Amino acid sequence: MSIALEPSWLEILKDEFEKDYMIKLKAFLQQEKEAGYVIYPKSKDIFNAFAKTPFNDVKVVIIGQDPYHGANQAHGLSFSVQKGVAVPPSLQNIFKELQDEYPEYTIPKSGDLTHWAEQSVLMLNATLTVRANQAGSHQKKGWEIFTDKVIQEISNRKQNVVFLLWGKFAQAKSELIDPQKHHLLKAAHPSPFAAHNGFFGCDHFLEANVILEENGIEPIDWQIS
Repeated sequence: MSIALEPSWLEILKDEFEKDYMIKLKAFLQQEKEAGYVIYPKSKDIFNAFAKTPFNDVKVVIIGQDPYHGANQAHGLSFSVQKGVAVPPSLQNIFKELQDEYPEYTIPKSGDLTHWAEQSVLMLNATLTVRANQAGSHQKKGWEIFTDKVIQEISNRKQNVVFLLWGKFAQAKSELIDPQKHHLLKAAHPSPFAAHNGFFGCDHFLEANVILEENGIEPIDWQIS
């Protein structure tokens, strides 16, 4: 497991890599590989969210649960898939909501959300790896401790970050965030099973940009080319 974190993140999180839970997590991932399991995303992409969005720049946080477990999908950004891969249903619904909020929005052909990450949207999954074709297979192995620490450090060290919390799992992370310092936008998950129960019509993308602009922060260009 590569841990070449972007410098501003490394400064904050370096001690985590020496803790017992992380040592056990590294050993678990090594055992998975030695047993012949395919792990997603590739090692170089596990910390992609941090590489694309330095700590000092974080404006918006989108919390997911697990990486995609299909071939060539996951690349370290929550809800995002690599170029050339079919857009998953939840992401299709995210694009539909964007088009509803911004009538001029063009539904992208690609599900690669790197453009958002490069504009300081931290696209954070709670679990950063998964066994191929086995959803949730790397949950409760230590990743959640690490990513909870990430959320807490953002809450403690920054102000006026917009957290997009979709679904009960993401909303449970609100206990890690100071609502006096940050902005928590909550809605149903964009999956086909839940989107009609409060994700569609949430206006989170518009609202996030309004909040950013009100605080003198450059808004996000949500359009993916």
